[in-house]
Amino acid sequence: MARVLLVDDEKLARTLYGDYLRGAGHEVTAIASIQEVKEALAREPYDIVVTDLILPTGDGMEVLRHTKEHYPGTEVLVITALDKVDPAVRAIKSGAAEYLVKPVAPEVLQHAIDRALATRELLRENAALRRYVSLLETGQRISTTLDRERLADTACAAFQGMGLASEVVLFERDASGCVRLLSDHGLCGDTREDPRLAFLAPRLDASREVRLLEGIPGPWPLALVVPAVDGEELLGHAALLYPHAPPAGITEATGFLARCLALALRNLGRISEVEDLAYLDDLTHLFNTRYLHQVLDREMKDTQQTHGGFSLLFLDLDYFKTVNDTHGHLVGSQLLVEMGRLLKGCVRDQDVVVRYGGDEYVVVLRHTDSGGAMKVAERIRRTVEKHRFLAREGYALALSTCIGIASFPEHAGDKATLLDLADRAMYRGKKGSRNVIYMAAKDLEATPPARYSQRTGS
Repeated sequence: MARVLLVDDEKLARTLYGDYLRGAGHEVTAIASIQEVKEALAREPYDIVVTDLILPTGDGMEVLRHTKEHYPGTEVLVITALDKVDPAVRAIKSGAAEYLVKPVAPEVLQHAIDRALATRELLRENAALRRYVSLLETGQRISTTLDRERLADTACAAFQGMGLASEVVLFERDASGCVRLLSDHGLCGDTREDPRLAFLAPRLDASREVRLLEGIPGPWPLALVVPAVDGEELLGHAALLYPHAPPAGITEATGFLARCLALALRNLGRISEVEDLAYLDDLTHLFNTRYLHQVLDREMKDTQQTHGGFSLLFLDLDYFKTVNDTHGHLVGSQLLVEMGRLLKGCVRDQDVVVRYGGDEYVVVLRHTDSGGAMKVAERIRRTVEKHRFLAREGYALALSTCIGIASFPEHAGDKATLLDLADRAMYRGKKGSRNVIYMAAKDLEATPPARYSQRTGS
């Protein structure tokens, strides 16, 4: 039943009401003064306070105000011998559940307590229902958002509100398992300077369990990491930052929001797949230069946030024009398609292979420095050198390639310079022995303008 705090300066009333309520199954604490009320409420929780309006050191209105101010979940019943309207109105307006006039039969008091507790339960259920409706509406807004930036704003606000977090940082995860920042809410303007990102990102593994990370630099040393999972696929993470232990009872709400976030990320991925069709080369079905510029913009932004790097390979087939002149352009086109397949077989799924134009290709090696890029370039050079193109068609053509390497941010801090340096490095090989690899350098000769206006094999 209920825990009842009974306040009356008359011992007879305390005894009569107390005995009856105990007999009805309630746990009753009977006291006589306002000071005892404050001490009792501070000591342990009560479901309801039953107070006389007239007390030796004050009145029941003070009990009512103190209870509602400091313990809003506790109901208050006011009992008085004053059969007047004004005190009743004041009591009800101040939050009293009932106003009873003495003499009060014990049964009437019991019914009043039952009504007050039932009303409180209905209000709690109503508040819980409103929270669930709000959660569903918020989740719907997240899951139907198809703009990446707007998704980050909406999801961050939702996690912060529902999870009562000091700050929220969102991450997305690609098919290769690489984690990138989805939102920088809670991080400083230049995320490269924020140690929290460097702490969190490496610890976001493939776990699908909600975890608590400790020792985060800054004012909020704890992070509740909630995985965003759709079906069997882990698509991202929400890191909710707290100054101390996360509040109890937020797991259900944050878990639901994380599932909505995962659905939104999956939808964005599907849209990206459709958009990719506009970024494919008609002949080789590799990505085209339009997509290359998008990838470079994205990789530069991600690299600045994660303190990583990536590399660019610019390559050109040696003496490809001879193939066209000897065997015709149809054979040349077939060879370019086979070259595209060869390149994709030499790199990882997360890397991006682009047909730049004619017989020129660009490979974006994600999370790879110049040393790693040199190894990949050598693998490609040897593979092309040993391969016999169009062997099934009866040609078995032998070709070689020149490859130029430029790494971000080691060699350049912007997209145009990075492409230009890789192109210059490749062109140096074209002017020399061919079938060679060169690393970017500031003093390399510029590529002739004619190669920009008509990028064909030579």
